[in-house]
Amino acid sequence: MNIREALVKGRQYLKEQQIDSFQLDAQVLLSQVTGIDRTGLFMRQEQPLTPQQQEKYQILLERRAQGEPVAYLIGRKEFMGRDFVVTPDVLIPRPDTELMVETAVKFFHKNSSCPPVAVDVGTGSGAIAVSLASLVQELQVYAIDLSEAALKVARQNAERLGMKERVHFQQGNLLEPLLKTMGEEVSIITANLPYVPSGDIPTLMRDVKEFEPHLALDGGPDGLDLYRLLIPQAYRLLQPGGLLLMEIGPGQGTGAKKILPAGQWQGTVLKDLAGRERLVLAEKKGEHF
Repeated sequence: MNIREALVKGRQYLKEQQIDSFQLDAQVLLSQVTGIDRTGLFMRQEQPLTPQQQEKYQILLERRAQGEPVAYLIGRKEFMGRDFVVTPDVLIPRPDTELMVETAVKFFHKNSSCPPVAVDVGTGSGAIAVSLASLVQELQVYAIDLSEAALKVARQNAERLGMKERVHFQQGNLLEPLLKTMGEEVSIITANLPYVPSGDIPTLMRDVKEFEPHLALDGGPDGLDLYRLLIPQAYRLLQPGGLLLMEIGPGQGTGAKKILPAGQWQGTVLKDLAGRERLVLAEKKGEHF
């Protein structure tokens, strides 16, 4: 079997298994097996596969047909132009979350006198924390997660991408690890916490509900339980004028703004490129930098 025949076989098999992205997935999985990028696959279509490559490709196709995400199958996912290691211990970074990073970067570039300190709570793979450190010069990022397994992945990403000196990892619940050691000295807190309402979990795509960690998905009855706990903690750590950025799902904007105490915060809901509510930007009120 050569590369052309393998691609045909993979596309047809995944299509029969009702995988919507059958064409792209077949290419990505074959690229993983052969070590040839997707462009190279089409330039070397007559190159034969070894028996070992054929066997590995078939195994990956069967796992994908069962719904296992491609990112877990190949062990990486692109985010903000960088490849991040991912495992089933972490949520797969989404393009929608890039809005949070872009918003934070713009804030630091606009407010050059603010303290170069950020916190990423629920860091998972470390995609947000490492991206921020990469894009904002001299920024120190404190990245927190409840899961030690997730932190292991995040540390690996920080080291791979040259950010281990500027991203500091701590295990704990929400912002608790920092509350005893830090005061109002943080400029931005990013939070991509679980925000899927519990009742919506069964309706998620199979790739998500069966393979991604439920600890990183379930946000309680209305999806905002963890944000209710986070907001008063964030108020204690942020400088006046600092930002709390909270990722949400479509339809949660009004509810998320309502849980921000009016005397303490100014809340705005930002939409993603598809026009869906995606990010709550909460500015701590008071005199600031």
